[in-house]
Amino acid sequence: MKDNAVISPTTEVTSPLVKMVNIHKSYGGVTALNGVDFAIGRNEIVGLIGDNGAGKSTLIKVLTGVVRQDEGKIYWKGKEEEKHTVENSRNIGIETVFQDRALAEKQNIWRNLFMGRELTYGRTGFIKMGESQKEAIKLLKKMIGFTQEGLTPNLGVMGLSGGEKQGIAIARALYFDAELIILDEPTNNLSITETNKVL
Repeated sequence: MKDNAVISPTTEVTSPLVKMVNIHKSYGGVTALNGVDFAIGRNEIVGLIGDNGAGKSTLIKVLTGVVRQDEGKIYWKGKEEEKHTVENSRNIGIETVFQDRALAEKQNIWRNLFMGRELTYGRTGFIKMGESQKEAIKLLKKMIGFTQEGLTPNLGVMGLSGGEKQGIAIARALYFDAELIILDEPTNNLSITETNKVL
């Protein structure tokens, strides 16, 4: 992105949910982000638009802790996030759905929905399989409107369509009460029919 690019949905964001200030990121001799400022307020829907190679995905990766910025600061609800990692990003309430969906293709639907944050029994850590499957059914039907016959929590992800897989990735983000959900071109590789399923 160009020097001192300002990407903000409004000219003035009062008490933003997240604020990125003077973000720089380079890969070797290639500058991906050069002094970018970015803010998102509460209850805002923001579209980040730019050419291929403009730095959109890099900015998202910095915001979600996938990569570390070379310079600049990130604030969440006014507090600086000094050690911003993927785990920290999720803990504070940021969820992301990437183009590649990040699903475990050989696992079933309910395991994908709760992967890394399984519903467990207290100290023992045993997974609540029955409850996980019930929650998965609620997610599939109520949150993302998957009502077709045969789509059960135990169904393998590998056999699903692109739209169904992306729907599961979005449902996973919604389930954990994220305050900020980032969609990184979630319909980029889908047909019109599959895109409609996701939306």
